[in-house]
Amino acid sequence: MQIEVISNVNEAQAERFSHRTAIVIDVLRATSTIVAALSAGAAGIVPVETVLEARALLCEGQVLAGERFCRKIPGFDLGNSPEEFTAEAVRGRRVVLTTTNGTRALHKAMRADHVLAGSLNNAAACARAAMELRRDLVLLCAGSHDEFALEDGVCAGLLISELQALCSAPLEMNDFGAAMLGLYRNTADHLYEVISGSVTGKRLIKYGSGRDVERCSVVNCSSIVPRMQGDMLVQG
Repeated sequence: MQIEVISNVNEAQAERFSHRTAIVIDVLRATSTIVAALSAGAAGIVPVETVLEARALLCEGQVLAGERFCRKIPGFDLGNSPEEFTAEAVRGRRVVLTTTNGTRALHKAMRADHVLAGSLNNAAACARAAMELRRDLVLLCAGSHDEFALEDGVCAGLLISELQALCSAPLEMNDFGAAMLGLYRNTADHLYEVISGSVTGKRLIKYGSGRDVERCSVVNCSSIVPRMQGDMLVQG
């Protein structure tokens, strides 16, 4: 199996996804929130790139959710905090979601044969699901404002570590992937400190969302694997 890790959305050219499985990573917070929403019983998550698209797609009974620059969008039902996506808020309902980085990354990855949403919370389950699809992999780190985000790189390294444990043959990966595997191995015993000390982690804590950073830093607490079906992420 070949694995390519891409550092941010801006580096994600369409041809890099052809005939592959893509795992999109936005630890703080989109893919972690998508896992939380499906865990709470949401019917599915429709990722869109812009606020206008989100408003245009909204139908009766759906939930409108999203953020820009870590802040809930005015007039939306929910922001992008996994804490908001309770069963009371989303069970049985479709969620239209737009975020600064994560939903852009999901759209970039749609040229892949399969698209999964990965996070620290569901890394082991996501790795197992990816192995079952029997394709080479692209791990797309959403990043932040078209730059690398430390928390996404750590998660990519964790995913590679989980894949290594499942694969009998050696994995082939690009240099950036090897670097992220090394990053994860060097930080595995103090992940929260690393995530909370990242640029996005510090910003969220400053804005009063420290609980999100704690929750998104927990490894393998969920077996939910969001998978793209048509225009919607559902439980795989």
